[in-house]
Amino acid sequence: MVAEDELINFSYIEELLEGTGIEIHHALNGQVAVELCKKNKNYDLVLMDIRMPVMNGYEATRLIKELRPELPVIAQTAYITIEERHKAIEVGFDAFISKPFLKEELLEAMGKQYR
Repeated sequence: MVAEDELINFSYIEELLEGTGIEIHHALNGQVAVELCKKNKNYDLVLMDIRMPVMNGYEATRLIKELRPELPVIAQTAYITIEERHKAIEVGFDAFISKPFLKEELLEAMGKQYR
């Protein structure tokens, strides 16, 4: 699942993953991401934007990790300070990827969750 409120960013991620066989579901904000995780136990990974309306990525990840602690959640953000990294680790993010990222960087970050 990709939790991303900016449609252009979501489209970019879709384009990067085209041809990989990865099925992508879209959540427009953190609250939708949490609801989708409650309804669908088949997600293998969540790519989570940190700054979103309704519910931010920190809160959404905390709630998702309560539901499914084993589900990898990767923070994808253009803004990651040292303080934000600490906060992200505290709430349960498994990895970080900085926008803008390339296909290779995205696939590497995703692949590391299964080694």
